[in-house]
Amino acid sequence: MEKKQICFVQACWHKEIVDVLKDSFVEVVNRELPQKPGISFWEVPGSLEIPLQVQLCSKKGNYDIIVTAGLIVDGGIYRHEFVASSVLRSIMQIQLATEIPIIYAVLTPHHFHGQEHEEFFSEHFKVKGEEAAHACVQTLNNMDALQQRFAAS
Repeated sequence: MEKKQICFVQACWHKEIVDVLKDSFVEVVNRELPQKPGISFWEVPGSLEIPLQVQLCSKKGNYDIIVTAGLIVDGGIYRHEFVASSVLRSIMQIQLATEIPIIYAVLTPHHFHGQEHEEFFSEHFKVKGEEAAHACVQTLNNMDALQQRFAAS
């Protein structure tokens, strides 16, 4: 497997928690890929800004895969459900149009209040970062296998 280029787009709303996911992701990807990947990091203000940044990076970058990370919380209004749905739908459209795989790690918990949830979600985001890294590595391996299969036929 040649050196892979990864684009990591992260929302900065609750940045300290989302950074845990990013750090966990980087640690696992660097350990699991045979050659340390090139990772470009992009920060956007909130999750609604993720799709445009992903689209721009998919058009202008030379990425093998894109990873998205964010935390959309329920602030006591229903807006968070619309935001989460809009972001996911947009990411899926971009992925299908560009044929660049996108790992989606934008989480929307049912409850998020106070320090006890911040601590819980920090630990949870560590696990989600590991899971996103495993998904990233598996997807890159699948893409390489497809490319080899098509080259052989």
